[in-house]
Amino acid sequence: MNKDRFLSSTVMIMISVVAVLNQWLFIVVLLALTVGGLYEFFYLIKKKGIPIYSYTGIIFGVLIPLSIFFQFELTKKWELLFIVVVLLLIFLLQLIRKDSNNAIVGISTTLFGVLYVSWFFSFLIKIRFLLPGTEGVKLLGFILLVTKCGDMGALLIGSKFGKHPLLPRVSPNKTVEGSMGSFLFSVLAAWLGRSLLPAAIDFSLGHIVFIGMFFGGLGQLGDMSESLIKRDCQVKDSGKLLPALGGVLDAIDSILFAAPAFYFYMTQLIYA
Repeated sequence: MNKDRFLSSTVMIMISVVAVLNQWLFIVVLLALTVGGLYEFFYLIKKKGIPIYSYTGIIFGVLIPLSIFFQFELTKKWELLFIVVVLLLIFLLQLIRKDSNNAIVGISTTLFGVLYVSWFFSFLIKIRFLLPGTEGVKLLGFILLVTKCGDMGALLIGSKFGKHPLLPRVSPNKTVEGSMGSFLFSVLAAWLGRSLLPAAIDFSLGHIVFIGMFFGGLGQLGDMSESLIKRDCQVKDSGKLLPALGGVLDAIDSILFAAPAFYFYMTQLIYA
């Protein structure tokens, strides 16, 4: 890791820690990352010549986390209603366009971007408020610790010991050794951060190991999925919004699958 990357990583970690503790900074940072991630995603898709509705997608992408944070719910299933409204609006925009080429691809990709980046990422808000007070904050800190330590493990172990390609057609630089390092770091993070989990639930050593491997594995799947998107768009980084670190999507990709799964998993454990 070069000096610039180390400095940028340190600053990002400090901002993340403060944002986890302070709910207003938390929503500001989350919204900034959501907008950045959506911008990068739509920019990549535009490079493929697909007619998407990026501004509409970004606007609705911001409304999702805001609605969750301020608990604005029109109905109990408001998220499904929201998705239907977005889809109808995109169809209306397509109907008034003069060119109908790639209409299905454009509509589908715009909706996918909103769901993939904004909706999945907004589960961090649900995790933070799943339990009252500091208990929800601890849950948020736990899943971020597990996923981001997995990223660090993949980078450190992969760069030093990586020899066997993991899935070269998707990401030539990812190795089997890096993947194993990611699992190891995620499990260690889960064990070291076990005090962040609800004290009312008895977490055995086996359970902690399972949590670390499962959600660390989802983090790797999120990373690999974003690599697939970049590979299809023929780019190395999703963007350059984060100095020395690449794009926003590169920074949050491991969280996008892990956060929703962790929310539903903990909901079942807490309210079973």
